[in-house]
Amino acid sequence: MSDGCVADFWFDPACPYTWLTSRWLLEVCEVRPVEVRWHVMSLSVLNEGREDDPEGDPEGYLWVPVRVCAAVQRDHGQEALGRLYTAMWTTGGGDWIGDLRAALAAAGLPVELAEAGMSTDYDDVVRASHAEGMSLIGGDHVGTPIVAVTGGDGERVVFFGPVVSRLPRGEQAGRLWDGTLLVAGTPGFHELKGRPHEEPRLD
Repeated sequence: MSDGCVADFWFDPACPYTWLTSRWLLEVCEVRPVEVRWHVMSLSVLNEGREDDPEGDPEGYLWVPVRVCAAVQRDHGQEALGRLYTAMWTTGGGDWIGDLRAALAAAGLPVELAEAGMSTDYDDVVRASHAEGMSLIGGDHVGTPIVAVTGGDGERVVFFGPVVSRLPRGEQAGRLWDGTLLVAGTPGFHELKGRPHEEPRLD
């Protein structure tokens, strides 16, 4: 893949491993010529129709933040969505979602958008964005995040993850990026797994 690329990043804002992957991607932008574009996907949509609930969310709590993200994505664009995503995890008293109104304010967005979390008005936006990301990788065998990298030559590499429990920084982040593109971009490659998950180190 040629130098200079765009990484489209689909995420559910509730997942702590996805949060770490997103911060890794921002680290990559500091050491590689990469631009990130943000898109929502939904674990709630992904798990619809399953007899078990891997997220343990019978009340549908996970719909709330993703709906707010979808409202921002549609009405204010992907750059604003990226700001909100950061604010969701860095604003408030330690809870990952904090106060949605405080997060919106910190991101420079109308606090009234928090009301979208309890409405179905943006569910079509959530589903359409989710479907776009899933269609690029195919099937329903993956979760959040999905990354689609488009190089300056138009070549595209799509992958799930990488799932990390601690944040690679600097050139370490860059090397993981290089390796991920190398592996995911190899014709016929499908899957690679590491050791069992550790608890995410969010500090």
